[in-house]
Amino acid sequence: MISTSNDLDNQAGTSAAERMLFQVKTRGPVSTAQLAQALDMTPEAARQQVNKLLAAGLVAGQQEVAVGVGRPRQNWVLTEAGHRRFPDTHAQLSVQLIASIRQLFGEAGLDRLIAQREADARTLYQRACTGKTLGKRLEQLAAVRSSEGYMARVERDGRDWLLAEDHCPICTAARSCQGFCRSELQLFQEIAGPDATVTREQHLLAGASRCVYRIAPRMPPGG
Repeated sequence: MISTSNDLDNQAGTSAAERMLFQVKTRGPVSTAQLAQALDMTPEAARQQVNKLLAAGLVAGQQEVAVGVGRPRQNWVLTEAGHRRFPDTHAQLSVQLIASIRQLFGEAGLDRLIAQREADARTLYQRACTGKTLGKRLEQLAAVRSSEGYMARVERDGRDWLLAEDHCPICTAARSCQGFCRSELQLFQEIAGPDATVTREQHLLAGASRCVYRIAPRMPPGG
């Protein structure tokens, strides 16, 4: 459940605000017209909701690069305040603990912590992701990640797979120590197996709206 402030509740109504924030979170950058279609609103109603979210500081405009003649389209993305409407697991405590570990045990101690977290996650993911095919394992991985708060989904892109995570529940901790992100990439590669290559194409910490991983099957020799 997304928490909403009294100001937003009074302006937009909790249900409408949550639905629109969720659409921007999972589909952004997204235009007003796309939001209207997704939420079954009139264009004018969607514009009114967007304006209220703008006034509340929860979304911001992003110009789409124009191709050919015509004005660039205005799309909408979440601001930092908008992202904070989605849970970030024990964010402040995590940052404080990371700082304390660095101070007491140095980077080596922090690396040991990340390695232990990776080992625990490896055990969990390997038990859950036992599908015979790459696609099935990725669907199982997305289900586990979603249960952990990552809002994960799997899509096909030609012969490749895309694993998209629309939310990062440990984002604040990951900003303090990006070793967490390196650890996850390695785990995803292990679940995909030796017959596929996993690369990160979009990264929330690099300014993207979400994290997206491409899983490409390896071409057989001579293929």
